[in-house]
Amino acid sequence: MSEVLPPHRSHPRTLGAQRYVYAVLSRRAGGISIGVNLSPHKACNFDCTYCQVDRRTSGSEKTVDLAVLGDEVRATFEAASSGALAAEPRFQSAPVELRRIVDVAFSGDGEPTNETWFAEAARMVHAERAAAGLAVPIRVITNATVLHLPRVAETLRALDAPGPGGAGLDVWAKLDAGTDEYYRLVDRTRVPFDRVVGNLLLCARERTITVQSLFARHHGEPPASAEIDAWAARLRGIADGGGRVGWVQVHTVSRPPAESFVQPLTMAELERIAVAARDAIPSASVVAYRGAA
Repeated sequence: MSEVLPPHRSHPRTLGAQRYVYAVLSRRAGGISIGVNLSPHKACNFDCTYCQVDRRTSGSEKTVDLAVLGDEVRATFEAASSGALAAEPRFQSAPVELRRIVDVAFSGDGEPTNETWFAEAARMVHAERAAAGLAVPIRVITNATVLHLPRVAETLRALDAPGPGGAGLDVWAKLDAGTDEYYRLVDRTRVPFDRVVGNLLLCARERTITVQSLFARHHGEPPASAEIDAWAARLRGIADGGGRVGWVQVHTVSRPPAESFVQPLTMAELERIAVAARDAIPSASVVAYRGAA
Protein backbone atom coordinates (compact mmCIF):
# COMPACT_ATOMS: atom_id res chain seq x y z
CA MET A 1 0.00 0.00 0.00
CA SER A 2 1.14 3.54 -0.71
CA GLU A 3 1.72 6.08 2.02
CA VAL A 4 -1.30 7.93 3.37
CA LEU A 5 -0.35 11.57 2.92
CA PRO A 6 -1.44 14.46 5.17
CA PRO A 7 -3.65 15.98 2.42
CA HIS A 8 -5.44 12.62 2.19
CA ARG A 9 -6.31 12.57 5.89
CA SER A 10 -8.74 15.47 5.74
CA HIS A 11 -11.35 16.18 3.09
CA PRO A 12 -12.82 19.58 4.00
CA ARG A 13 -15.55 20.53 1.55
CA THR A 14 -14.25 24.07 1.19
CA LEU A 15 -12.42 26.17 -1.36
CA GLY A 16 -12.01 29.76 -0.26
CA ALA A 17 -15.43 31.22 0.51
CA GLN A 18 -17.26 29.02 -1.99
CA ARG A 19 -20.51 27.38 -0.90
CA TYR A 20 -20.76 24.34 -3.16
CA VAL A 21 -17.52 23.70 -5.05
CA TYR A 22 -14.43 22.44 -3.25
CA ALA A 23 -11.22 20.50 -3.93
CA VAL A 24 -9.60 17.53 -2.18
CA LEU A 25 -6.62 15.27 -2.77
CA SER A 26 -8.26 11.93 -3.57
CA ARG A 27 -6.24 8.78 -3.11
CA ARG A 28 -8.55 6.60 -5.19
CA ALA A 29 -8.88 9.16 -8.00
CA GLY A 30 -5.12 9.63 -8.01
CA GLY A 31 -4.92 13.41 -7.72
CA ILE A 32 -6.91 16.55 -7.05
CA SER A 33 -10.67 16.11 -7.31
CA ILE A 34 -12.96 19.10 -7.83
CA GLY A 35 -16.02 18.31 -5.73
CA VAL A 36 -19.56 19.59 -6.26
CA ASN A 37 -21.70 19.41 -3.12
CA LEU A 38 -25.38 19.38 -4.07
CA SER A 39 -26.47 18.56 -0.48
CA PRO A 40 -25.36 21.46 1.74
CA HIS A 41 -28.41 20.65 3.91
CA LYS A 42 -26.65 17.37 4.93
CA ALA A 43 -29.79 15.27 4.41
CA CYS A 44 -29.37 11.82 2.85
CA ASN A 45 -31.59 8.83 2.13
CA PHE A 46 -28.88 6.62 3.70
CA ASP A 47 -27.69 6.89 7.32
CA CYS A 48 -24.53 4.81 7.04
CA THR A 49 -22.88 3.76 10.28
CA TYR A 50 -19.48 4.67 8.83
CA CYS A 51 -20.43 8.06 7.30
CA GLN A 52 -17.82 10.75 7.78
CA VAL A 53 -20.21 13.67 7.30
CA ASP A 54 -20.89 15.37 10.64
CA ARG A 55 -24.69 15.33 10.78
CA ARG A 56 -24.73 16.47 14.41
CA THR A 57 -24.51 20.02 13.10
CA SER A 58 -27.08 21.43 10.71
CA GLY A 59 -26.32 22.11 7.07
CA SER A 60 -25.44 25.54 5.76
CA GLU A 61 -28.58 25.93 3.60
CA LYS A 62 -31.64 24.00 2.48
CA THR A 63 -31.22 24.30 -1.26
CA VAL A 64 -28.64 25.17 -3.93
CA ASP A 65 -28.51 28.55 -5.63
CA LEU A 66 -27.74 27.46 -9.19
CA ALA A 67 -26.52 30.91 -10.24
CA VAL A 68 -23.94 30.88 -7.45
CA LEU A 69 -23.04 27.29 -8.29
CA GLY A 70 -22.42 28.31 -11.90
CA ASP A 71 -20.13 31.15 -10.85
CA GLU A 72 -18.18 28.83 -8.55
CA VAL A 73 -17.85 26.14 -11.21
CA ARG A 74 -16.52 28.63 -13.77
CA ALA A 75 -14.04 30.17 -11.32
CA THR A 76 -12.78 26.77 -10.18
CA PHE A 77 -12.43 25.42 -13.71
CA GLU A 78 -10.47 28.56 -14.66
CA ALA A 79 -8.17 27.98 -11.67
CA ALA A 80 -7.78 24.33 -12.67
CA SER A 81 -6.91 25.23 -16.27
CA SER A 82 -4.40 27.90 -15.25
CA GLY A 83 -2.64 25.70 -12.68
CA ALA A 84 -3.63 27.91 -9.76
CA LEU A 85 -5.78 25.22 -8.15
CA ALA A 86 -3.01 22.61 -8.09
CA ALA A 87 -0.70 25.27 -6.61
CA GLU A 88 -2.93 25.70 -3.52
CA PRO A 89 -0.79 25.46 -0.33
CA ARG A 90 -2.80 22.49 1.00
CA PHE A 91 -1.58 20.31 -1.87
CA GLN A 92 2.10 21.19 -1.75
CA SER A 93 3.08 18.31 0.56
CA ALA A 94 1.82 15.79 -1.99
CA PRO A 95 4.15 14.32 -4.63
CA VAL A 96 4.28 16.25 -7.88
CA GLU A 97 2.50 13.49 -9.79
CA LEU A 98 -0.55 13.86 -7.52
CA ARG A 99 -0.74 17.64 -7.88
CA ARG A 100 -2.94 17.44 -10.97
CA ILE A 101 -6.67 17.76 -11.57
CA VAL A 102 -8.13 14.31 -12.21
CA ASP A 103 -11.91 14.72 -12.12
CA VAL A 104 -14.99 16.74 -11.30
CA ALA A 105 -17.02 14.74 -8.79
CA PHE A 106 -20.63 15.03 -7.70
CA SER A 107 -20.26 13.91 -4.10
CA GLY A 108 -20.67 16.03 -0.97
CA ASP A 109 -22.91 15.72 2.07
CA GLY A 110 -25.76 13.59 0.69
CA GLU A 111 -26.90 11.63 -2.35
CA PRO A 112 -26.36 13.96 -5.34
CA THR A 113 -28.68 12.16 -7.74
CA ASN A 114 -31.56 12.44 -5.25
CA GLU A 115 -31.55 16.23 -5.38
CA THR A 116 -34.15 17.86 -7.64
CA TRP A 117 -31.48 20.24 -8.95
CA PHE A 118 -29.11 17.41 -9.99
CA ALA A 119 -30.09 17.50 -13.68
CA GLU A 120 -29.59 21.24 -14.10
CA ALA A 121 -26.38 21.26 -12.09
CA ALA A 122 -24.99 18.31 -14.07
CA ARG A 123 -25.70 19.92 -17.42
CA MET A 124 -24.11 23.15 -16.20
CA VAL A 125 -20.94 21.35 -15.13
CA HIS A 126 -20.83 19.46 -18.43
CA ALA A 127 -21.08 22.71 -20.42
CA GLU A 128 -18.56 24.60 -18.29
CA ARG A 129 -16.06 21.76 -18.51
CA ALA A 130 -16.22 22.04 -22.30
CA ALA A 131 -15.91 25.83 -22.18
CA ALA A 132 -12.82 25.57 -19.97
CA GLY A 133 -11.27 22.82 -22.09
CA LEU A 134 -10.85 20.73 -18.96
CA ALA A 135 -10.04 17.17 -20.10
CA VAL A 136 -11.11 15.26 -16.99
CA PRO A 137 -14.08 12.94 -16.42
CA ILE A 138 -17.22 13.90 -14.55
CA ARG A 139 -17.70 11.41 -11.71
CA VAL A 140 -21.01 10.75 -10.03
CA ILE A 141 -20.48 9.13 -6.63
CA THR A 142 -23.80 7.55 -5.74
CA ASN A 143 -25.60 5.08 -3.50
CA ALA A 144 -27.58 3.95 -6.57
CA THR A 145 -30.97 4.41 -4.87
CA VAL A 146 -32.59 6.54 -7.59
CA LEU A 147 -30.72 5.58 -10.74
CA HIS A 148 -33.94 4.04 -12.07
CA LEU A 149 -35.77 7.37 -12.16
CA PRO A 150 -36.13 8.75 -15.72
CA ARG A 151 -34.82 12.20 -14.73
CA VAL A 152 -31.64 10.64 -13.30
CA ALA A 153 -31.13 8.12 -16.10
CA GLU A 154 -31.53 10.86 -18.71
CA THR A 155 -29.07 13.11 -16.91
CA LEU A 156 -26.45 10.34 -16.80
CA ARG A 157 -26.93 9.78 -20.54
CA ALA A 158 -26.33 13.49 -21.14
CA LEU A 159 -23.13 13.27 -19.11
CA ASP A 160 -22.00 10.27 -21.18
CA ALA A 161 -21.40 12.67 -24.08
CA PRO A 162 -17.60 13.09 -24.32
CA GLY A 163 -16.05 16.39 -23.30
CA PRO A 164 -12.54 17.76 -23.97
CA GLY A 165 -10.04 15.02 -24.73
CA GLY A 166 -12.84 12.47 -24.93
CA ALA A 167 -13.44 12.58 -21.16
CA GLY A 168 -16.93 11.37 -20.33
CA LEU A 169 -18.90 10.09 -17.36
CA ASP A 170 -17.58 7.83 -14.61
CA VAL A 171 -20.16 6.38 -12.18
CA TRP A 172 -18.86 5.21 -8.80
CA ALA A 173 -21.70 3.33 -7.13
CA LYS A 174 -21.97 1.93 -3.60
CA LEU A 175 -22.56 -1.75 -2.73
CA ASP A 176 -21.82 -2.39 0.94
CA ALA A 177 -23.57 -5.72 1.46
CA GLY A 178 -24.65 -9.00 -0.02
CA THR A 179 -27.75 -9.59 2.09
CA ASP A 180 -30.70 -7.43 3.02
CA GLU A 181 -29.97 -7.89 6.73
CA TYR A 182 -26.41 -6.59 6.51
CA TYR A 183 -27.44 -3.78 4.17
CA ARG A 184 -29.92 -2.53 6.76
CA LEU A 185 -27.32 -2.84 9.52
CA VAL A 186 -24.73 -0.76 7.66
CA ASP A 187 -26.61 1.63 5.35
CA ARG A 188 -29.67 2.13 7.60
CA THR A 189 -32.24 3.12 5.01
CA ARG A 190 -35.82 2.44 3.98
CA VAL A 191 -34.80 2.00 0.34
CA PRO A 192 -35.15 -1.70 -0.58
CA PHE A 193 -31.87 -3.51 -1.14
CA ASP A 194 -33.21 -5.14 -4.30
CA ARG A 195 -33.73 -1.68 -5.79
CA VAL A 196 -30.08 -0.77 -5.22
CA VAL A 197 -28.85 -4.02 -6.76
CA GLY A 198 -31.26 -3.66 -9.68
CA ASN A 199 -30.16 -0.07 -10.27
CA LEU A 200 -26.52 -1.11 -10.35
CA LEU A 201 -27.36 -3.55 -13.11
CA LEU A 202 -29.44 -0.98 -15.04
CA CYS A 203 -26.62 1.56 -14.90
CA ALA A 204 -23.89 -0.97 -15.75
CA ARG A 205 -25.79 -2.15 -18.81
CA GLU A 206 -25.46 1.36 -20.26
CA ARG A 207 -21.86 2.12 -19.29
CA THR A 208 -18.91 0.64 -17.42
CA ILE A 209 -19.17 1.48 -13.73
CA THR A 210 -17.00 1.37 -10.62
CA VAL A 211 -18.37 -0.38 -7.53
CA GLN A 212 -17.31 1.06 -4.18
CA SER A 213 -17.71 -1.20 -1.15
CA LEU A 214 -16.86 -0.21 2.41
CA PHE A 215 -16.50 -2.92 5.03
CA ALA A 216 -15.72 -2.38 8.70
CA ARG A 217 -16.02 -3.88 12.15
CA HIS A 218 -19.32 -3.32 13.93
CA HIS A 219 -19.06 -3.80 17.68
CA GLY A 220 -15.73 -5.53 17.11
CA GLU A 221 -17.03 -7.99 14.51
CA PRO A 222 -15.94 -7.98 10.86
CA PRO A 223 -18.44 -9.01 8.16
CA ALA A 224 -19.00 -12.77 8.22
CA SER A 225 -17.51 -14.87 5.44
CA ALA A 226 -21.05 -15.77 4.34
CA GLU A 227 -21.80 -12.06 3.91
CA ILE A 228 -18.73 -11.56 1.73
CA ASP A 229 -19.74 -14.58 -0.34
CA ALA A 230 -23.21 -13.08 -0.80
CA TRP A 231 -21.69 -9.72 -1.76
CA ALA A 232 -19.44 -11.38 -4.33
CA ALA A 233 -22.49 -13.19 -5.70
CA ARG A 234 -24.18 -9.81 -6.19
CA LEU A 235 -21.17 -8.62 -8.19
CA ARG A 236 -21.25 -11.78 -10.27
CA GLY A 237 -24.97 -11.27 -10.86
CA ILE A 238 -24.35 -7.82 -12.31
CA ALA A 239 -21.79 -9.21 -14.73
CA ASP A 240 -23.94 -12.22 -15.63
CA GLY A 241 -26.87 -9.86 -16.27
CA GLY A 242 -24.96 -7.92 -18.89
CA GLY A 243 -23.58 -5.19 -16.63
CA ARG A 244 -20.03 -3.89 -17.02
CA VAL A 245 -17.97 -3.40 -13.87
CA GLY A 246 -14.51 -2.09 -14.65
CA TRP A 247 -13.27 -1.43 -11.13
CA VAL A 248 -14.15 -2.63 -7.64
CA GLN A 249 -12.87 -0.56 -4.73
CA VAL A 250 -12.77 -2.41 -1.40
CA HIS A 251 -12.06 -0.04 1.46
CA THR A 252 -12.66 0.65 5.13
CA VAL A 253 -13.11 3.62 7.47
CA SER A 254 -10.27 6.13 7.43
CA ARG A 255 -11.65 9.16 9.29
CA PRO A 256 -13.95 9.38 12.34
CA PRO A 257 -17.20 7.54 11.47
CA ALA A 258 -20.74 8.41 12.50
CA GLU A 259 -20.82 5.61 15.09
CA SER A 260 -18.10 4.92 17.64
CA PHE A 261 -18.73 1.17 17.42
CA VAL A 262 -17.40 1.15 13.84
CA GLN A 263 -13.70 0.37 13.43
CA PRO A 264 -11.52 -0.28 10.36
CA LEU A 265 -10.61 -3.70 9.00
CA THR A 266 -7.01 -4.76 8.61
CA MET A 267 -5.29 -4.78 5.25
CA ALA A 268 -5.23 -8.59 5.31
CA GLU A 269 -9.01 -8.67 5.83
CA LEU A 270 -9.58 -6.26 2.96
CA GLU A 271 -7.37 -8.30 0.67
CA ARG A 272 -9.41 -11.43 1.42
CA ILE A 273 -12.55 -9.55 0.41
CA ALA A 274 -10.79 -8.33 -2.74
CA VAL A 275 -10.00 -11.94 -3.67
CA ALA A 276 -13.72 -12.74 -3.55
CA ALA A 277 -14.39 -9.82 -5.93
CA ARG A 278 -11.68 -10.97 -8.33
CA ASP A 279 -13.17 -14.44 -8.40
CA ALA A 280 -16.63 -12.97 -9.02
CA ILE A 281 -15.61 -10.65 -11.89
CA PRO A 282 -12.20 -11.72 -13.24
CA SER A 283 -12.26 -8.95 -15.87
CA ALA A 284 -12.52 -6.16 -13.29
CA SER A 285 -9.65 -4.33 -11.65
CA VAL A 286 -10.03 -4.88 -7.89
CA VAL A 287 -8.14 -2.74 -5.40
CA ALA A 288 -8.19 -2.79 -1.61
CA TYR A 289 -7.56 0.43 0.31
CA ARG A 290 -6.92 1.01 3.98
CA GLY A 291 -6.55 4.70 4.58
CA ALA A 292 -7.95 7.96 3.34
CA ALA A 293 -9.91 8.14 0.11
